[in-house]
Amino acid sequence: MSALVAELADIDLGDVRLNRRARRVLQRLGEKPMLSLPSACGGWGDTRAAYRLFDHAAVSAEAVLAPHYACTVERIREHPRVLCIEDTSELDYTGKSDIQGLGPLNYETRRGLYLHPTLAVTPDRLALGLLHAHTWVREPGSLAQPKDAARPIEEKESLRWIDGFARVNELAEQLPETRLTYLADREADIYELFVEAPCPDTGADWLVRGQHDRVLGKDAEGNPETLRQRLDQAPVLTETCFDQPGGNGRTARTVHQQIKAVRLKLPAPYRRDRKLAEIEITAILATELQPPPGEDPVEWLLLTNLPVTTPEQALEKISWYLCRWQIEIFFRILKSGCRIEELQLEKRERLEPALAFYMIIAWRVLLLTMLGRDCPEMPCDVVFDQAEWQAVYLVTQRKPPPETPPSLDQMVRMVAGLGGLLNRKRDGFPGPQTIWIGLQRAADFVLALEAQRTADGESCG
Repeated sequence: MSALVAELADIDLGDVRLNRRARRVLQRLGEKPMLSLPSACGGWGDTRAAYRLFDHAAVSAEAVLAPHYACTVERIREHPRVLCIEDTSELDYTGKSDIQGLGPLNYETRRGLYLHPTLAVTPDRLALGLLHAHTWVREPGSLAQPKDAARPIEEKESLRWIDGFARVNELAEQLPETRLTYLADREADIYELFVEAPCPDTGADWLVRGQHDRVLGKDAEGNPETLRQRLDQAPVLTETCFDQPGGNGRTARTVHQQIKAVRLKLPAPYRRDRKLAEIEITAILATELQPPPGEDPVEWLLLTNLPVTTPEQALEKISWYLCRWQIEIFFRILKSGCRIEELQLEKRERLEPALAFYMIIAWRVLLLTMLGRDCPEMPCDVVFDQAEWQAVYLVTQRKPPPETPPSLDQMVRMVAGLGGLLNRKRDGFPGPQTIWIGLQRAADFVLALEAQRTADGESCG
């Protein structure tokens, strides 16, 4: 069983035939993630089996992902600190009007659904797997309805962030040897998340990027004092540099930031349906000192329950926030690599199980990308089965594979070479795109060698 298919080793769909079919579908899609579903399955028989699987009443996204979630938890147990990164991405199926059950995106004319996963990542950016994922749609016509800020939080879309933290907090109590930290971007800057999902000693910590400049009270002259004003007046605690990748209108560059941090109490906002308690948090402000001409400075306001009194603690929280880019890469693999927005399935109930399979595939590509960087000397058979690494070695090195598996760094580079990496000194470590293309070609070589061995066996017989 390949390392990818092992994620579904304990799948339970209520029928051993369904379980077997699910593992086969994952193997097929993992071998050809960039192709259409029929092309990836390789024939009408397997394609029809995949469609029947997605259409079966017992096969939901939750049922498909459940064994992967369990594998993720076991991987988490091996680390003292794990970041649980939650985010949302829209999946656009506007040109596929035949898919039932979709809703509007940011405009009524754009149709699709939203994917909301939680990805477990170590502070060294090693992706351990998904902890939770669900999809949601907006009701048609809902964008035209006036927003009522006084509605209870339970009736708002933002409830998903509070639920996400609650799940991480619940898991933290089951993993006493591992400290979990919930990590999210500006949409999760919700007072109810901070106060209604408490962080006991056995629970999870949280680090959220802020988007609101809250009023803290009155200054000495009786004027309103805001959170940003308090931070502006704070002394610089330390400075840091990091490389920012390009994308979304940004140019890649080295960012130099100064960091300030204050511990303070947030006054509880008014809620019509309940009374919220005052909470104590740490606010961190990281500001780029000299952005290039024409570029906006990179500035983050981060909020956390953890104390930050030393430069080391401040730099640690910044490094954790930088790990949030891993879920952006995960979404990019799903969309650009697995091309999930090209799926042609007739209704949402079929689409969601298919998305679950591709999420497992995208996670494995992300894992290989970072594992080769962080653990280059690890033997490659930790994540590649024997047939995979031997086939890749034979094709790329043009000689029989050795008795001892090569290192993970060597294997990842060989796979990436199949995907177009030239492996020059200046090229650096391969990225997700060359790795997932290489994995597809590697799967072809495995099949070819198996066919050759079968033919040789028959001729000898």
